[in-house]
Amino acid sequence: MAFWRRNTYIEEERHVKANAQDYNDKFSYADNHIKTSKYNIFTFLPINLFEQFQRVANAYFLVLLILQLIPAISSLSWFTTIVPLVLVLVITAVKDATDDYFRHKSDQQVNNRQSQVLIKGSLQNEKWMNVRVGDIIKLENNQFVAADILLLSSSEPYGLCYIETAELDGETNLKVRQALTVTSDLGDITKLTDFDGEVICEPPNNKLDKFTGTLYWRDNKFPLDNDKMLLRGCVLRNTEWCFGMVVFAGLQTKLMQNCGRTTFKRTSIDKLMNTLVLWIFAFLICMGVVLAIGNVIWESWIGRNFQVYLPWDEFLSSAVFSGFLTFWSYIIILNTVVPISLYVSVEVLRLGHSYFINWDRKMYFSQKDTPAEARTTTLNEELGQVEFIFSDKTGTLTQNIMVFNKCSINGKTYGDVYDEFDQKVEITERTACVDFSFNPLCDRRFKFYDGSLVEAIKLEDPSVQEFFRLLALCHTVMPEEKSEGDLVYQAQSPDEGALVTAARNFGFVFRARTPETITLCEMGQAVTYQLLAILDFNNVRKRMSVIVRNPQGQIKLYSKGADTIIFDRLDPSSEDLMYTTSEHLNEFAGEGLRTLALAYKDLDADYFDVWMKKLLFASTVIENREDQLAALYEEIEQGLTLLGATAIEDKLQEGVPETIACLSLADIKIWVLTGDKLETAMNIGYSCNMLRDDMNEVFVISGQTLLEVQQQLRSAKEQILGLSRVSSAGDVEKTDMSADDSVFEETIIAEYALIINGHSLAHALEPQLERVLLDLACLCKTVICCRVTPLQKAQVVELVKRHKRAVTLAIGDGANDVSMIKSAHIGVGISGQEGMQAVLASDYSFAQFRYLQRLLLVHGRWSYFRMCNFLCYFFYKNFAFTLVHFWFGFFCGFSAQTVYDQWFITLFNIVYTSLPVLAMGLFDQDVNDQNSLRYPSLYKPGQQNLLFNKRQFFLCALQGMGTSFLLFFIPYGAFSLIVKEDGSHFSDQQAFAVTVATSLVIVVSLQIGLDTHYWTAVNHFFIWGSLAMYFTILFAMQSDGIFGIFPSNFPFIGTARNCLTEKSVWLVILLTTVVCVMPGLAVCFLRADLFPTLTDKVRHLQQDRKRQGPQEQNLRRVRRTSSRRSAYAFSHQQGYGELITSGKNMRITTVSSAPSSGRVPHSSTWIDNMLKRKSEVACISNQSTGAAESSSSRTIQTPKKKHTD
Repeated sequence: MAFWRRNTYIEEERHVKANAQDYNDKFSYADNHIKTSKYNIFTFLPINLFEQFQRVANAYFLVLLILQLIPAISSLSWFTTIVPLVLVLVITAVKDATDDYFRHKSDQQVNNRQSQVLIKGSLQNEKWMNVRVGDIIKLENNQFVAADILLLSSSEPYGLCYIETAELDGETNLKVRQALTVTSDLGDITKLTDFDGEVICEPPNNKLDKFTGTLYWRDNKFPLDNDKMLLRGCVLRNTEWCFGMVVFAGLQTKLMQNCGRTTFKRTSIDKLMNTLVLWIFAFLICMGVVLAIGNVIWESWIGRNFQVYLPWDEFLSSAVFSGFLTFWSYIIILNTVVPISLYVSVEVLRLGHSYFINWDRKMYFSQKDTPAEARTTTLNEELGQVEFIFSDKTGTLTQNIMVFNKCSINGKTYGDVYDEFDQKVEITERTACVDFSFNPLCDRRFKFYDGSLVEAIKLEDPSVQEFFRLLALCHTVMPEEKSEGDLVYQAQSPDEGALVTAARNFGFVFRARTPETITLCEMGQAVTYQLLAILDFNNVRKRMSVIVRNPQGQIKLYSKGADTIIFDRLDPSSEDLMYTTSEHLNEFAGEGLRTLALAYKDLDADYFDVWMKKLLFASTVIENREDQLAALYEEIEQGLTLLGATAIEDKLQEGVPETIACLSLADIKIWVLTGDKLETAMNIGYSCNMLRDDMNEVFVISGQTLLEVQQQLRSAKEQILGLSRVSSAGDVEKTDMSADDSVFEETIIAEYALIINGHSLAHALEPQLERVLLDLACLCKTVICCRVTPLQKAQVVELVKRHKRAVTLAIGDGANDVSMIKSAHIGVGISGQEGMQAVLASDYSFAQFRYLQRLLLVHGRWSYFRMCNFLCYFFYKNFAFTLVHFWFGFFCGFSAQTVYDQWFITLFNIVYTSLPVLAMGLFDQDVNDQNSLRYPSLYKPGQQNLLFNKRQFFLCALQGMGTSFLLFFIPYGAFSLIVKEDGSHFSDQQAFAVTVATSLVIVVSLQIGLDTHYWTAVNHFFIWGSLAMYFTILFAMQSDGIFGIFPSNFPFIGTARNCLTEKSVWLVILLTTVVCVMPGLAVCFLRADLFPTLTDKVRHLQQDRKRQGPQEQNLRRVRRTSSRRSAYAFSHQQGYGELITSGKNMRITTVSSAPSSGRVPHSSTWIDNMLKRKSEVACISNQSTGAAESSSSRTIQTPKKKHTD
């Protein structure tokens, strides 16, 4: 946004009046136009140039260009600097403009979406960008919400509507919003046109789950909360239409407030290069000062005696002034220590590495025709240095698809498939599915593989029937029958949808409901149950129950929930079945399935009547209503009879556990930041193998106040370190034992996990606690943050960036991940189910989380390795090339005379040595991609920044200085002794220059050949071709013909021919080459032989296996083996029971019946081991129940058990 349009007015309270645009315009509220791009036509040039000149090198070359324009000190032509500098600026500007063009295109696509706006008494189509605060807009089913709007009315009864908030919090389950009663009948245009209510509410903010306001209308005021609002980014679902009034628009909507700013990202190598350029510039000044002092001394002692032959220029007044001019002349001559071509080459390499990512077929997802895409070209080498990955859960790690996988009924398990030898068979795509054709109302997409369960249903096994009857009755799902038999379930929890769909396929079809009844189609027969009460779910109860009266007049309570909760409320008669079911639950949990226990109870009518009166009284009291209701629920949910358990698979994306395991071996820490509930996040943590039973401790931080969170964090940290290092006052005690935490990170062998919810995280991110949080998190192997807002995700990333010198990567697939993606050093978007916002804000994108492994361990490691080798070699060759002038200065009277001719200086970096180093930087690889994945530890040098750092630069510079010294003094010494074949001396400077230049080109070409690990035809062509090009150009420029055409530009006529035809010159070149190359070669050989790195060892193995051909990596599938079980309905929210019994969301549906048939059942195997006693289960139950409200530090201790394969 242009700076001159920014409004400095701080809004404290928002006033919005419906259908009163003139009134609303007085407040200058933001329009609905959004902007995620960085530039516009007017700001592109100044901002982009400012960003580019943040590179010290660009500013350095600009200063050199200005110096070269001064004739008195310039010994090189100005065009040798300005052309490459402009080329670099233009290439970078075009790349940045292209990136921003796609952002503009995305913005235009969103801004030009159509919305129906009520204007002058009629609905008119308007672009989103033209929607303004106070407008009344109409939304239709499956449409995105254009702005933050107050819901006025809808097509549903009582002004209800259903929305999907995947763009905001990653959850695809439906949520309910309800309009105020007074506005719910504003369904026609006339009433809406006359609506003149005024909303006074909070100013724009980023709190997605909170809204406070008041509607003033018809001399009354009505309170507004978040349940009355539809936020931008939501999608209207299962609602034909709704009307709403725009309260916040554009950049002031809660979604855009959470998006964060687009920042200019630079790699750590870029930042290091800035420092190195300053170092080199200081070194350059030192050399200039030394040579300038030498010039002053020489002119004072020797030069003044030869002024007859070497007269001073007219403006030279003294030797000191001559030294001053010489200083600037040498600065210009020696500037090639950092040539501008370095930056051109770096951009070319990054572009090439980006194309390699785009072209990688192993990162192409054929099902959606989605290739990997490098959306930026500036961050490739940083992919090889990542230490922290921040990942979303829903849609990133999981597919957000729930599948009914297995169950245990009356002590028998169903869901496994066995062969004729009674051996368990792994289920694949080729495994035959159960035939549900007997049930015309079945869901054709549902798959189950164990036919014995269908046979049990057909044989009318009472336990099996009661099991599925419970699943069909005990839920808050709403049915929608679009046509006869075409059922669609509106489930606000995907778990519930999976369970009700399973019951539907096994013959217990949930068809319709009213506030008082539930209608099922049981094996083809319509049965209506009277719904007497719903005992709703909440986080403390971890269960849900319904009380119904069946057609026979029996009153039954059906309950489902976390097994630890249900088992604690069972009748003693179910104890044996509980032990057996507990074993089955262990088996299910060990496979990463989400489990629930099911139980029922027959109720006496008289007892129920008395209990119901108590319930009606408790529901009307004002004080302690929740506590009284909870006590009544607890009273009636005792003495339950166990039916069995269900096992639902929350499908992970393919390869997620293997990818996480592999990245962990590379010392990459993965933190999961999700908007889901704690139970869901923990369950996925176990499924992904991030949480395991053999971990020493899992810390759960759930404090409600700053003091509680502080206490929990410090207690957990002390427990890990085993030291009381933190005082009660909050300061670290400075004792002899208080070593740096980073040391402890390296030495702690035990494994810990940290789980923190969003409310506690808000306190933990306060300045006084953030460092404690970070220290604790870094001591843990796994960190999971749940119920976090998009802004909190970004704050966690910023916390790590601020205090840890580590490269961060954020990966997500929804708009709720955009701020995190923008904040991290590297942002990765997954093109999933939740739109393209994350992809558009990302630096890299692909379709599956598993491709992250290849992006980092192969492309990232190779890019870092290639860039580091490229830089080391580039600095080496340029120090070797440039410092020859320094040594020559001592023999030319410090006169700023160059050794080489000007054309060699111009072409050395552009033609003679540019292509070989580019080939190495593009194609070199120390080990192949299979071994890069097979040995993740190869990634660690990048994290530790070992391949290119200040030490490596110093060694390269030292090697370059040594080479320049040898390049100058070996020919210099030889030329003072040798003679030509005709007996004459090599006395001319031109022959010396050719000899040194030829030696230099051969030495650097041999050196790059020795530094290359992976030879391709391109490498051979470029290295040997560059040598051939050098000799071709050398002889051409020093030929008689070109001298005849341009005598003043090519004065070295015949030098190459005369010099290089002498055998002694070639002997000098050979001697120089051997002496320059051999020390480096000996050091490399001895280092690899005596102190081999992991890379050396893997390369040796790779060479040994070369004859066997390439071997694909064969990672064993990582299976979770855990005894921990999940709790009920992880995305479920409290309050749906009351909504259903109120009848506000009911529709009238018709019920039809279907025929039934029967088959013979098949027996299933039992697990031999006995599990926990009931008292142990109850203990864990109490611990789990109290965790949410505990004020002290809580930990989840998972029992250790030995696993056998």
